[in-house]
Amino acid sequence: MTTRKLGVVMNGVTGRMGYRQHLVRSVLAIREAGGVELSDGSRVQLEPVLVGRNADKLEEIATRHGLTRWTTDLDAALGDDDLPLYFDAQLTAVREKSIIRAIDAGKHIYTEKPVAESVEGALALARHAEAAGVKNGVVHDKLYLPGLLKLKRLIDSGFFGRILSVRGEFGYWVFEGDWQAAQRPSWNYRAEDGGGIVVDMFCHWNYVLENLFGAVNAVTAKAVTHIPERVDEKGERYAATADDSAYAIFELEGGVIAQLNSSWCVRVHRDELVEFQVDGTRGSAVAGLHKCVIQPREATPKPVWNPDLAETRSYRAQWQEVPDNEDFGNGFRAQWEQFIRHVVDDAPHPYDFMAGVRGIRLAEAGLESSRENRRISLG
Repeated sequence: MTTRKLGVVMNGVTGRMGYRQHLVRSVLAIREAGGVELSDGSRVQLEPVLVGRNADKLEEIATRHGLTRWTTDLDAALGDDDLPLYFDAQLTAVREKSIIRAIDAGKHIYTEKPVAESVEGALALARHAEAAGVKNGVVHDKLYLPGLLKLKRLIDSGFFGRILSVRGEFGYWVFEGDWQAAQRPSWNYRAEDGGGIVVDMFCHWNYVLENLFGAVNAVTAKAVTHIPERVDEKGERYAATADDSAYAIFELEGGVIAQLNSSWCVRVHRDELVEFQVDGTRGSAVAGLHKCVIQPREATPKPVWNPDLAETRSYRAQWQEVPDNEDFGNGFRAQWEQFIRHVVDDAPHPYDFMAGVRGIRLAEAGLESSRENRRISLG
């Protein structure tokens, strides 16, 4: 079988996510595997061109991984007919204008989220892409996590019966930057640079809830800035103007209630950095990034409230782990492969710009709910 080439403009690979998850663990891993296999058995090999603002960083990354093509001139890369696909992992504040330029150049678009800074901007991108006839996709990486794939398997099997509620905990302590360097870039904590945990995480929560449990009909949220001052990468103090924690209740179609806490100011007492507990009439499950445990109705113990006696039972031991039963690969790579097949083979890929619009809409509704202290309907 033949192997064709597909040139990819990769903008923003000097950042943490753009480099680690998209370049190294996705595109380069696909190259090392011989490309993406198509429906007819042939393969398409990716040929990345790295784009960014810092020439030194781009050259160092390219040299490290044996790549020959990089540039600080986005327009030159977009003008190359041998590069039909554009990928964006830049800061949210500059993403929208770059995507417009890529659409105008006739490129298919695959991008990190949020696709834009507002619903209006995201809608404009979706309409522009449709008018130009270019295929478009937004990263939905958490749907490809082993834990959530196992959870989806349970949902599809009817394990839960009627699903009642979802409880989610996400987050960890991000160092303030004074005693120890922060694990996240400082722009995440500046609203003027597109930062904030609501803008970041509610886009994720929308597609997780939408694809597993049902569309979000309403949200009640409280966004706060627990740490008002942090220290940036240069050791300078700055005001944290963006929310670093959010507490929300989402009302889903079908009557399911989801309560999700998101925080960069919480110390972890969980098995994984994100966990979802799903309770239904026939059973419950707790899913994280990788693991998933279940407790069916038939095996549910009978807890009795008695504060006068010390607890001797291990509640965690009363759950059964769901086996992998297959080799779960990197979720970012899995979606890259799915989108490549969409571009080259016209295979399905439902996570388009309009899916991105819905994520931003939920983030905006969450911020509005917090600001006005009221429930916001999305109907």
